[in-house]
Amino acid sequence: MTRRIVIGTAAISMAVSLAACGKAGDDAESGSGGDSKTIGLLLPENKTTRYETFDRPIMEAKIKELCDDCEVKYNNAAQDTETQKKQFDALVTQGVKVIILDSVDYKATKSWVQQAEKKGVKVVAYDRLAEGPISAYVSYDNEKIGRLQGEGLVKALGAKAKESNVVMINGSPTDPNAPLFKKGAHSVLDTQVKKVVYEQDIPDWSSDEANKKMGAAIDSLGKSGFQGVYSANDGMAGGIITALAKQGVKVPVGGQDAELAGLQRILKGDQSFTIYKQIKPEAETTAEVAVRLLKGEKIDDLTPVKVDSLTGEFKGIPAKLYDAQVVTKENIASTIIADKVYKATEICTAEYKAACEAAGIK
Repeated sequence: MTRRIVIGTAAISMAVSLAACGKAGDDAESGSGGDSKTIGLLLPENKTTRYETFDRPIMEAKIKELCDDCEVKYNNAAQDTETQKKQFDALVTQGVKVIILDSVDYKATKSWVQQAEKKGVKVVAYDRLAEGPISAYVSYDNEKIGRLQGEGLVKALGAKAKESNVVMINGSPTDPNAPLFKKGAHSVLDTQVKKVVYEQDIPDWSSDEANKKMGAAIDSLGKSGFQGVYSANDGMAGGIITALAKQGVKVPVGGQDAELAGLQRILKGDQSFTIYKQIKPEAETTAEVAVRLLKGEKIDDLTPVKVDSLTGEFKGIPAKLYDAQVVTKENIASTIIADKVYKATEICTAEYKAACEAAGIK
């Protein structure tokens, strides 16, 4: 994640001010036509800190910058598919013509997007590729991210990688990115470690469930039955590391998202690495795509590649896929702090002050 994020007071205040629906939305709800000044924004969950802290305020600020009389109707589904369907349907009913959708369950969205298309609604898939006739998709090269995770774990295992058994704790089956992370990681681990000896997918990216599965893995394999753990994200890595510590096991554990707690665990030596993704470019590009679609303008220069849906049913979706990078103790200062994702003072609280000093972070 090369997230060059600077969120000013204007962006933060907009998280509140843009929730209101303008007159155009009111007119649309009463059946007098489409809403040409409102963009819907639907995010999937609030367990992962990035969505409310970064994605939402960045997109809202960029939309306002590009279209000062546009408004954003925002909702978070709190990891519930039926809730998100109701939120999506409400936007369509109100006459909103562009919806940014980060889906809870990508398979469930097909009929929603098809019905929206019939009513002239453009749907921009954000971060996760929803099923259906999507107008554009902005995310990362998620299989490549999985490869980076696999490579990060192999590097953390060092010279013993070839003789090491690995536990894999994968992401949510309803998230279309999770199988891509898994595929990418497997492409590295299957050839560069001894064996993946235990593997589980974790519904809703639950840290508590990851903790339980890690405990079950230790019970099944024994404390010395594995030498490393792949975790699909930082939130689950926290639960995994807690389970390992409870049993007195210390092995390399990777993650993803460069969450604050994950970065602190890296500095402390409990977590080996995370994956740092470009949230600001991703969010701002999505906002610009949405505004252009609202205005009926072309988006070709913003979406230079074409992708197919995971089922293969919907082909040639215009897309922009960003890269990511591995972050370890050695480069937190030159990436996360240099890019103003977090300040040194936010990372280096009293508990982590010594670890920060040892890593050259001041």
